[in-house]
Amino acid sequence: MQYFFHTLSNGIRLVHKHTDSLVAHCGLTINAGSRDEHSREQGLAHFIEHLIFKGTKKRKTYQILSHMENVGGEINAYTGKEDTCIYATFMSIHYARCLDLISDILFGSVFPEKEILKEKDVVIDEINSYKDNPGEQIFDDFDEIIFRDHPLGANILGTPAHLKRFTREHIYGFMNRNYVTEEMVISSVGNIQFSKLIKLVERYFGQLPRSSRVEPRLPFMKYVPEEKIKKRRNHQVHCIIGNTAYSAVDKLKTPLVLLNNILGGPGLNSRLNMGVREKYGFCYNLESHYQPYSDTGIFSIYMGTDLDFIDKTISLVQKELTVLRNKRLGSLQLKRAKQQLQGQVAISFESNHNEMLSIGKSLLLYDRIDSIAEINEKIQRVTASELLEVANEIFDPNLLSMLTFRPR
Repeated sequence: MQYFFHTLSNGIRLVHKHTDSLVAHCGLTINAGSRDEHSREQGLAHFIEHLIFKGTKKRKTYQILSHMENVGGEINAYTGKEDTCIYATFMSIHYARCLDLISDILFGSVFPEKEILKEKDVVIDEINSYKDNPGEQIFDDFDEIIFRDHPLGANILGTPAHLKRFTREHIYGFMNRNYVTEEMVISSVGNIQFSKLIKLVERYFGQLPRSSRVEPRLPFMKYVPEEKIKKRRNHQVHCIIGNTAYSAVDKLKTPLVLLNNILGGPGLNSRLNMGVREKYGFCYNLESHYQPYSDTGIFSIYMGTDLDFIDKTISLVQKELTVLRNKRLGSLQLKRAKQQLQGQVAISFESNHNEMLSIGKSLLLYDRIDSIAEINEKIQRVTASELLEVANEIFDPNLLSMLTFRPR
């Protein structure tokens, strides 16, 4: 695995991995997301992601949406709490077409007034669709509990009230403040000579003036555990239990990734799946998640089950947490857990699309990219004592919050 790097004079970084595939993947990731919004801007980062496809100085909406599709490619975007990404998948011969389009929609969008008005309704429909899905909405509501009164707790989609107030001035204000060249990475995985890719990137992005972040992010510092019940018209009970967790740069991040995988990761042999679903059949959805951010993180366990089973399910989940807090993993258990996580990492790198997104984000966060061998080495260094330490910190019952959606 070999990555090639280049930095433009304006601070935009480029990372590329060469493949022999006919299909290429390329994207631009910006170190700006919903946590960078001011209090009256909630939902603006995501709203901008929608609007950049609605017209530029040289292209109308149809031309933007057809530019990659006309050659069999795809273009898309996403907004996260801390990043925004515009990316495309296409045949490798169309790199110039891809980079031209990404540059145009990111820096040449004109945000027509009629499109702003129309897209507000589209996003409000998107918000309502999430409200119709309690298994998704509960994660947003839980973020509000964990990161109370902080931008990380705000819903990425925003609220209808906020959306209705947005103007073109709000859009340009957010972009001028956050879409800065020193916080941008172009990542590529495809069949193109790196020297040629550099020339294309210089052509479409090199003319931008250098800019840097002027507003530091507000750190999250005040977590207060809370238990909350909401009544909803659901068939099931939906519940999340969790706590704040380690940041993306914390030395205990890898141990928590491994511990999360043991407890409720994607493997069918996770402790939650084996000890609750397979043994008792109490629920269909039961999983744990760890999401690190630049200065903090969140750990959560989600379950969806029948009202008759919720108390038993919660009790079994707490039992698994108690075991991990009190009982050190044996050498064979630890070895198997490491092998499983290393295998999952290797499989994730089989997807060129996923790798393109991953290396862009990694370069933004760490200014480096770990190879599979380096990731495996980090996993291999995790000790049973570290797992015990992490379990006692993150699974401390006095620090756990709980949110439950109960049927009316």
